[in-house]
Amino acid sequence: MEKLPLPRGRVLALEPFAVMGVLNTTPDSFHAASRRTTLAAAREAALAMLASGAAIIDIGGESTRPGSAPVDEAEELERVIPAIEALRRESDAAISVDTRKAAVWKAALDAGADILNDVSALRDSPEAGALAAKAGAPVVLMHMKGEPATMQEAPYYDDCPSEVRSFLLDAAARALAAGVPAERIVLDPGIGFGKRLEDNLALLSALDSLRDLGYPLLVGLSRKGFVGSLTGKPVEGRLAGSLGAAAAAWTLGARIFRVHDVAETRDLLLVLSSILGMKTRSPRAGASGAGRGG
Repeated sequence: MEKLPLPRGRVLALEPFAVMGVLNTTPDSFHAASRRTTLAAAREAALAMLASGAAIIDIGGESTRPGSAPVDEAEELERVIPAIEALRRESDAAISVDTRKAAVWKAALDAGADILNDVSALRDSPEAGALAAKAGAPVVLMHMKGEPATMQEAPYYDDCPSEVRSFLLDAAARALAAGVPAERIVLDPGIGFGKRLEDNLALLSALDSLRDLGYPLLVGLSRKGFVGSLTGKPVEGRLAGSLGAAAAAWTLGARIFRVHDVAETRDLLLVLSSILGMKTRSPRAGASGAGRGG
């Protein structure tokens, strides 16, 4: 069974899946309903997601939606650290921090965080990898073309899956060089980060080739623009499309799902994995002397 080692001797099971609930402590994240700008609201939302089946709470204080502007370090710390401290006081659940800044990551570790979720794949703050290695913390390395402010300005690929695969291999090598062991590296193809609709679809259809790299795969598909492009729905109407994308991603090897809708995604993946998992768990009736009983 695939597992992700966490600090303090804990282990996170990734089979059959792990749902990562999004906790945005920002005023400008693309899904307005996910914004939690007070500590009380952040605490309540985190506990509700855990009760709904989240295995990880991903706390972010800087929006990385297309066109977003960077947030200064002090403001990001002010948004993120109190939320981590509040959640850690009440739960031993895995806490991920969505940041590109080593100083924020260090403070988050001190506050009790477990996982670095870095959309820059350690390019913006290479020292963050060494901090993770020392703490025994996993790192999520995501592909992004350009910067959030400009990434959707005419992105182009000759072969998106191949280019993302090469990028993620380089990112993993960067983490390994920083001392992060292979079993604590997670890869994220970065759906929607500097990609056109056709790029996102090509990447999702090729997830199995990324899974073959040997690292767990995280996907962030929830209510994103490609779902809107396919369905014609605004952010608020993209739940069904997001669930369809999650189902496809699971069948192709993704195991960590970063989502806004924890309960619905958990139910979908539970039913899907229970049905499809039977193909690998159970022998065909009658084969090798097996009968219907037992």
